[in-house]
Amino acid sequence: MWEVYIIQSIKFKRFYISYSQNAKFRLENYHNKGLCKSTKAYLPYIIIKIEKYNNKTEALERERQIKKMKGGSAFKNLVKQW
Repeated sequence: MWEVYIIQSIKFKRFYISYSQNAKFRLENYHNKGLCKSTKAYLPYIIIKIEKYNNKTEALERERQIKKMKGGSAFKNLVKQW
C-alpha cells in the first residue's frame, strides 16, 4: 500500500507533498528530524492529508497531480477538506 501525503509546517504554514509506504513513519523519522533537505528549514511538520493507493505508479501520478494544483484554488479546496 502506498500513500500520498501533504504535510504543513506548523511555524511557517508551508506545504510539502510526497509519497511513501508509511507517511506517518516518514514524517516522524525523516522530515521532523531534519533529514530532508527540502523541509529542514521549516520544522516541525504535521500531516494534513493522506491518500492511499494500491501501487507506486498510482501514488506517483497523484503526487504529480497535486503538485500541479499547488497554490491554486483546487489545492486550497483539497487541503480545506481535511
